[in-house]
Amino acid sequence: MLRALLALSMMFACAALARAETIVFANVNVVPMDRERVIPRTTVIVTDGRIASVGIQAKLPAGTPVIDGKGAWLMPALADMHNHVTQRDDLTLLLANGVTTMLNMGEATNAFAGRTRIAVNRGEVPGPYIFTAFVVDGDPQYGHFIVRTPDEARAIVRLAKANGYSFMKVYTNLSAEAFAALADEARVQGIGVVGHNVAAVGLAKQLAAGQAMIAHVEEFFTGFFPEPPASDQQAPPAAARIADAIALVKAHGAFVTSDLFTYRTIAAQFGKPEAVKAYLAAPEARYVSPGDRIDWARSGYQKKAVDLSRRVAFEARFVKAMADAGVPLIAGGDAPTIAGLVPGFALHDEIDAMRGAGLTPWQALSAATRTPGEFIAKTVPGAAKFGIVAPGYRADLLLVADNPLEKPATLRAPLGVMTGGRWHDAAALKTMLAEVATRRSVP
Repeated sequence: MLRALLALSMMFACAALARAETIVFANVNVVPMDRERVIPRTTVIVTDGRIASVGIQAKLPAGTPVIDGKGAWLMPALADMHNHVTQRDDLTLLLANGVTTMLNMGEATNAFAGRTRIAVNRGEVPGPYIFTAFVVDGDPQYGHFIVRTPDEARAIVRLAKANGYSFMKVYTNLSAEAFAALADEARVQGIGVVGHNVAAVGLAKQLAAGQAMIAHVEEFFTGFFPEPPASDQQAPPAAARIADAIALVKAHGAFVTSDLFTYRTIAAQFGKPEAVKAYLAAPEARYVSPGDRIDWARSGYQKKAVDLSRRVAFEARFVKAMADAGVPLIAGGDAPTIAGLVPGFALHDEIDAMRGAGLTPWQALSAATRTPGEFIAKTVPGAAKFGIVAPGYRADLLLVADNPLEKPATLRAPLGVMTGGRWHDAAALKTMLAEVATRRSVP
């Protein structure tokens, strides 16, 4: 009933809302995500793409567009802090799933990192606000941009900054000398360092040098925990070492990307071509680009007979322990380059995976809202604030039918999404999905 009433009230206002300078949300229960609380039946005023007030009944000019929430729940929209999205249709998928901030973690095309990012961030093209990371490695093994010397490392940091990148992503085979120079130059240039374990350095030294974020939980397997015995290469670390890893991260104020669903999805397809076929047959696969579907079908993981089930279980315990210890976790979907990960949907899958690992709804939602905002505030000088519902923050908002702190599944069926002050109601979001599926249909 609530969804039907909202649809009627929003339908008449939709055209005016799209470009209005001031928009009012009335009769909404606000989940601000500044702390675990709800502000019941209140008003939120948005002006020029920013939240102007919460809970203040201001006198507004006649004709100011009003969205009557009728008791629905208003919260910060979601942030996907690890993906490889480069196509506009994938931006649409993110937005239709309530994602209004994203971090491309490497291999963005020049056109995407430049022209598309700028257009979206200016509000000229619908989509989530885009941050980008430039990935570098020390050899061609993984197909990334190569830097081998300290001078090359310093030069690439300056070049990345000049091209609008917010982060440098370090990869496995970077040399210790190149990493040190890159980290130092990044500090000078005011650009964040994120990424993988660098084999020649190790996570402890990387964090000490200023790396702000570890891009996968499994980087601890190779970068911090002791090597497994030669007779059992996929043995999980001892649970007793979790406390040491947590202490390391907290000592440096670093962030960790929770990628439980990604790792579980990879593990499920090792040596199992039938798993990849199932991913391709899933309902969400109709939204995946034809090129990505071809790449999924060719996934190299299905050709490797490896059992990662014990490590998958360990990661779940590890992420739960980090959350309980106050390690700042950020959520990432890692789509669409890995078979089974669909942009937008994968972030919801990650939230579900965190819940399955024992995280509370508050902890899981924080990783997709508040904590990404804190991460960007710490690492990107001058970036607009986002991630909570408060005056001065970006008006990136998600309206849902139920209290997400009690029923996180409500996030999968948004009643509407606002990004940068532009409102997209449920009908518009469904149309977005349908149009992407049509464009990407294969005869």
